[in-house]
Amino acid sequence: MTRQHNTLFATKLIQQSLLEAVKKLDPRVQWRNPVMSVVYLGSLMASVIWLAILADMADGNALFTGSIALWLWFTVLFANLAEALAEGRSKAQAESLKGVKKTSWATRLLEPHPDASSEQVTSEQLQKGDVVLVKAGETIPCDGEIVEGGASVDESAITGESAPVIREAGGDFSSVTGGTRLLSDWLIIRSTVNQGETFLDRMIAMVEGAKRRKTPNEVALSILLIALTIVFLVATVTILPFSIFSVESNHSGVAVSVITLIALLVCLIPTTIGGLLSAIGVAGMSRMLEANVIATSGRAVEAAGDVDVLLLDKTGTITLGNRQASEFLPAPGVSEKTLADAAQLASLADETPEGRSIVILAKQRFNLRERDISNLNASFIPFSAQTRMSGVNIQERKIRKGAVDAIRNYLQSNQQVFPVEVNELVERVARTGGTPLVVADNLTVLGVVALKDIVKGGIKERFAQLRLMGIKTVMITGDNHLTAGAIAAEAGVDDFLSEATPEAKLALIRQYQAEGRLVAMTGDGTNDAPALAQADVAVAMNSGTQAAKEAGNMVDLDSNPTKLIEVVHIGKQMLMTRGALTTFSISNDVAKYFAIIPAAFAATYPQLNVLNIMQLSSPTSAILAAVIFNALIIIFLIPLALKGVSYQSMTAPALLRRNLFIYGLGGLLVPFIGIKLLDMLLTLIGLA
Repeated sequence: MTRQHNTLFATKLIQQSLLEAVKKLDPRVQWRNPVMSVVYLGSLMASVIWLAILADMADGNALFTGSIALWLWFTVLFANLAEALAEGRSKAQAESLKGVKKTSWATRLLEPHPDASSEQVTSEQLQKGDVVLVKAGETIPCDGEIVEGGASVDESAITGESAPVIREAGGDFSSVTGGTRLLSDWLIIRSTVNQGETFLDRMIAMVEGAKRRKTPNEVALSILLIALTIVFLVATVTILPFSIFSVESNHSGVAVSVITLIALLVCLIPTTIGGLLSAIGVAGMSRMLEANVIATSGRAVEAAGDVDVLLLDKTGTITLGNRQASEFLPAPGVSEKTLADAAQLASLADETPEGRSIVILAKQRFNLRERDISNLNASFIPFSAQTRMSGVNIQERKIRKGAVDAIRNYLQSNQQVFPVEVNELVERVARTGGTPLVVADNLTVLGVVALKDIVKGGIKERFAQLRLMGIKTVMITGDNHLTAGAIAAEAGVDDFLSEATPEAKLALIRQYQAEGRLVAMTGDGTNDAPALAQADVAVAMNSGTQAAKEAGNMVDLDSNPTKLIEVVHIGKQMLMTRGALTTFSISNDVAKYFAIIPAAFAATYPQLNVLNIMQLSSPTSAILAAVIFNALIIIFLIPLALKGVSYQSMTAPALLRRNLFIYGLGGLLVPFIGIKLLDMLLTLIGLA
């Protein structure tokens, strides 16, 4: 997918979001956010009171009342703007995907072979089970599985990666996505979905922020905010009769006005987090999309933040995936250079990563340059699944390179015995997690080439960070227990599952879940589908099978298995952002109490002036300053809500202490400073 790099306050995005923020003033929209709906009702009441004062139908200060009403409307508008900005970024991403989704023509076959009768139809006419022929240069019209053929496919429109990929019938790379383009050859594809249900359609629907459902934690926090709002609403409503009774009993003072009570209520309820809560959730999914991961729901993103067990495939995730020659181990009486020379000769025509690494290692160790193949008059023996070895014949020399059992059978078939000393070398390589390749020259075993599955650089440090966060890492591999243990120790994972089968993966996930843990897993094959369906967070590779993508609740468009770690980081960042802003919101309400309560009740209870620790100029300036600050703080926190707090790997207690210090203390101090400055400004310009 073409990634969107819109700046947070791009002019076009701001203009669209302001328009959406005004549209969200519709009562049917406001009702979805209980906290802001109270502010919305307070704005309506303040406006009615202001109009009544202007019409001489009520007593009061028109300028003060009108200012309060205006800033209450701004509070609602700014909360709407936060949500609109978050949704605007997601919709911009959706629009880029819609640009990929174009109406195209398809060659529908009556039978699944290239010479079958065909008809031209639009891609919208294709249904599940239809078979289509796609040739080089054409756009693949539907999601499907390749029935026949193999070709190079340009998936840059979906993944953003310019390098083409190979797709072919059979195996784990037979799945194709509608909207991608064929660069070579031809493919016969069977559609696996009806139109309107393609992967691209689902992607577009998923990134539409307006369709996002609230996550469980968000629902729980919303319930808490509603409870606090109800408590403060009841407390505020009871203040008016109590104030009137106090004035009548003492025959002094002035009863608190309704406009003051509205301002008090709005400042007491958690408007800051209430206004930003939805934006945080939408932005979390948007950040996931920026990482080229499509999450099927906000629930999946949130679950990623709570994960405490990661199941990681070894090949391509923990290791580079290509074994490389690391050492030449000669047999007794053979020099290492002799072994390296023979191994290099046997690998000159071997284009596999293992073969090329042997050539390079011999060159590095002994300056053995690649020989000119044409001048050697050599005949190369290619690797085959039957013999499990390859080699080269140069005049009288017959050099063979292959697996231990393959070379042993080769020797036995020629009435030769496999040396016991070389067996010990083979076991030595296996104990360190490597793969031994045996080299023989004219039926004489020269020694062993150790192939090592190279652990990715920096992966051990990343696992250490995850461990610090309380996340357990488990490596899954089909290797034997000995090899798996050696690689697990080098990579620094907490545990491993060797000789893994689909049943074993599924059982392991269920075991962790039975212990009350949340499990994340990545996979790309059909055999991964059961485990992906069971995992709490399942990241399927876009290059994988349709079954894997349907079983997962996230799809990685880059097909990068290590993306699972980034997914967890983004999920945790969303939870950290929500927690930080909730802490700030609750803390910053404290300063408002010291501003509004003395201003509202000092006339009735002069003793309350002791709470005016900010030395605010007058009751009207204090109340108006608090209301203005309450609105402006939402604007200042929008960038933090959308970008998220900076991510740091730490334990939950350390994270709590950090949030309390930065956002708790900050939320306590910033309002004191802000309200005091606003009070001074209002007094200076004569508005209060």
